[in-house]
Amino acid sequence: MALTAFDAKHALQIQAGILGRNTGHKYEAELAKQINQLPFSIRQEPSTNKLIIGSPERSLVNKALEFLRWKNCDKVEALALGTLATADEGKQWLNVHGIVVKACKSDILLTIYKGKLTETVGVSVKQCNNKTPTNAQLYFTTARAFCNLLINNGITVSKKAIKALRQFCGDDGFRPLDSPSILKGRIIDPRRFFWEEIDSKGRVELEKIFSKYQNKITKLLLQKAYLNDPFTPQVLIHKTKKNTGDLQEYALYTIDELVLLSEKYAGFKKKKYIVRKGQHKDPERTEHDAPRFGIVQMQRGGQKQHPTQLQFNLQAGYFYNI
Repeated sequence: MALTAFDAKHALQIQAGILGRNTGHKYEAELAKQINQLPFSIRQEPSTNKLIIGSPERSLVNKALEFLRWKNCDKVEALALGTLATADEGKQWLNVHGIVVKACKSDILLTIYKGKLTETVGVSVKQCNNKTPTNAQLYFTTARAFCNLLINNGITVSKKAIKALRQFCGDDGFRPLDSPSILKGRIIDPRRFFWEEIDSKGRVELEKIFSKYQNKITKLLLQKAYLNDPFTPQVLIHKTKKNTGDLQEYALYTIDELVLLSEKYAGFKKKKYIVRKGQHKDPERTEHDAPRFGIVQMQRGGQKQHPTQLQFNLQAGYFYNI
């Protein structure tokens, strides 16, 4: 079933009818509603602050104007795309400015008017409702799909490297479970290979790729998730933690700003960790390598529903560190 908006006004009416019915997207919908209630004729107020305490709607529009290099605008319309896509009626699509939106990395789409000019700016929205910041999921895919993402964007990935990443994720046919000689006597998790165990040539190649193309890969993870996405995000807003009163703390960046800050914070590295919980706890003096680059952490999903997925997260509290 399609949610086809005849024009921007109709799209906003559709959004209003859905607002609040899906708790997973309530924050985006509320934020879009607040933006739509702003007075017209907004002037950009340049700011170097990336962490702000207060109401986010005006600062978000200000950041969008900064991205467009506009000093002011006459009008802003905000659509919460995630809310529309997960309406109670089932999977939906929306016609925005003549473009069909079925799946989009942007959670909010800002349409900004200035005289006869009209521009759209996609916004990625992250949120944390705990007292202290937690990891924020950035990208969730398979080893092969991630490698294809790199290949399709001009980064060469060999079959050895793809094999190594599939070992890391524990794809069927690439597990210790699938090799009796490897499984014999194994006392750590038999469902997957850890980073330090994967094919050595493939691992070295992957580490070189993450080091050489860190900025490009970080930007792909922030902006790309769906084929033919018509509105990739150009701005990211992150609710840092649960409200402590009327004022809210949030972090605000253009995607390009965040990529550069991530690079400045750290390059590719590996952090040691121990599996202390679950069915396959590590024996004493056993450690594994956790690959990461900048503020991005990389791991095997391990969830019950999608255990072999490859998961990328934004490091907990990264906005305080960068």
